Amino acid sequence: MGRAWRPAFHGANIRLRENDCVPTYRDEAIVLRTHKLGEADRIVTMLGRTRGRIRAVAKGVRKTGSRFGARLEPFMLVDLQCYVGRSLDTVTQAVSIGTFGAEIAADYARYTAASAIVEAADRLTEEDGSSQQFPLLVGALRSLAQGEHSPGLTLDSYLLRALAIAGWAPTFRDCAVTGEPGPHSAFVVQSGGVVADAVAPPGAPRLDPATLELLEALLEGRWDVAEAAEDRSRQKASGIVAAYAQFHLERGLRSLPHVDRVPGRRTGTPA
Repeated sequence: MGRAWRPAFHGANIRLRENDCVPTYRDEAIVLRTHKLGEADRIVTMLGRTRGRIRAVAKGVRKTGSRFGARLEPFMLVDLQCYVGRSLDTVTQAVSIGTFGAEIAADYARYTAASAIVEAADRLTEEDGSSQQFPLLVGALRSLAQGEHSPGLTLDSYLLRALAIAGWAPTFRDCAVTGEPGPHSAFVVQSGGVVADAVAPPGAPRLDPATLELLEALLEGRWDVAEAAEDRSRQKASGIVAAYAQFHLERGLRSLPHVDRVPGRRTGTPA
C-alpha cells in the first residue's frame, strides 16, 4: 500500500494562497445601522453606490483604539473596502468621506428624521441597489447635517422621492385612476394619489390646495415653496406621506412616530 498523499506546501503557505484568492471590492457607502456581534465586533448594514445593500462584519470595531473607530456609525459616508464572505462580508478598510453623524446626533429633530430616512433606505434596498437611491440618501443626510431645511420637510421630501424612484411615484394633480387633469382634492393611498370625484371612494380624505401644493413641492424638490408652507399644511402633508410610505413598505417605519415635528420649527437648530 502506497503512502498517503500529502500536500507539497506547509499549512501557513496554504492559508496564504487561500486568502490571496478571496475576492475583494471597494465602494462608497452610507452606514444605515449596526448590531453588536460577540464581544468586540459589529455587523454593519450599508447602502453602497454600486453594490446596493451591503452587510459586513467590522472586526474589533468596539475595542478602544479600533482603526475604524466612529467611521462605521450610522449616517457616515465612507470609502469602503471589503472581502466577500459566504453570508457576511468583512470590512478591511473604511475611510471617512462625509462625517454627517456628529452634526445629526447633536440635534434631536435631525437625529429622529435621519433615523427614519436610513430605515426607509434599508427597506427600499432590501434586495438590490439603485444608482438613484444612493445620491438621494447622501443628499438628504448632508442637508440634515448642514441644517439647510426643516428636518421634517427633509424627511417627507426624501420619502416621497425615494418611493418614486422605487416605482411608486404619487400624483398630486391629475387623477391617479383616470388621468383626468386636476386639480383634485380626494387622496387615495391605494390608488397612488389624488383621484377625480367620479372615482373617489366614500370617505376618501380631502386635501386643501395649500397641502397639495406642499406635497408636490416636496416631491419635486422646490424648497422655496416648501419652506413657505404653514404649519397646518406641513402637519397634513406629513400624515399623507406617512400613510403612503406605510402602504408601499407594507408596514410602518418604526422610527417615524419618534420624529420631532415641533410646530414653527423652520431649521435644524433646537427650538
